[in-house]
Amino acid sequence: MMIDTHCHLNDEKLLPEAERIISQFADDGIEKAICVGYDMPSSEKAVELAEKFAPLYAAIGIHPHDSVTADYDKYDRLAELSSSKKVVAIGEIGLDFHYENSPRAIQKGAFCEQIELAQALGLPIILHVRDAYEEAKRTLFEMSAYLTNGVLLHCYSGSAEMVRDFSRLDAYFAFGGAITFGNARRNIEALKVVPRDRLAFETDCPYMAPTPFRGKTNEPKLITYVYDKAAQELNMERGGLEEMVTNNVKRLFDRIN
Repeated sequence: MMIDTHCHLNDEKLLPEAERIISQFADDGIEKAICVGYDMPSSEKAVELAEKFAPLYAAIGIHPHDSVTADYDKYDRLAELSSSKKVVAIGEIGLDFHYENSPRAIQKGAFCEQIELAQALGLPIILHVRDAYEEAKRTLFEMSAYLTNGVLLHCYSGSAEMVRDFSRLDAYFAFGGAITFGNARRNIEALKVVPRDRLAFETDCPYMAPTPFRGKTNEPKLITYVYDKAAQELNMERGGLEEMVTNNVKRLFDRIN
């Protein structure tokens, strides 16, 4: 059975279909999934869904795109939401210098504040990093004292060398549909150097659908294509890969049972 560590059933594209999608988890070979928030409404919806559906868990946080909206009232609300046992992480948080929907300095401020919040709550963090790996690495090392509950780099797109750097922080790495793309050489190189006990997979649905569904709406069930590709590249038996990754995910997110 597989675990999808990053899905957005709280997204307007999937929310009307959330009940159907989750009801089919067992048939699709999915044991659990984490529904990830990216602003306050989506974080609240993630918790609502997770509390309604047993196989679903939630992560809550303010995405770097929305860093300009972050304030301590919202952090207090995140802390309230975290009292739910279905909340497993603060995320997705981080840095995105590709679009810069929020100024870089404000992104970094919100990133650091949410790292501190996660530490205070005893929760791991789920990171969104795009075109900002050097700055994210610098920030994480500066904040290393606040990372005792774990770090997951969602949709990892950094280099193999960066894997080695982040591994000094005992980070976990999640790969999604991008490893199935024709231009995935860099992703595959990174996948192969991740310590096996720090590996996870995701869909990031409704985005990043794997080949042969690229460009279409993604769903958690399509994570099977990610596992297939990873098993091939890592020269692992598929069942063994599933068991290993499930153990990894439950070690990182200790509220998942």
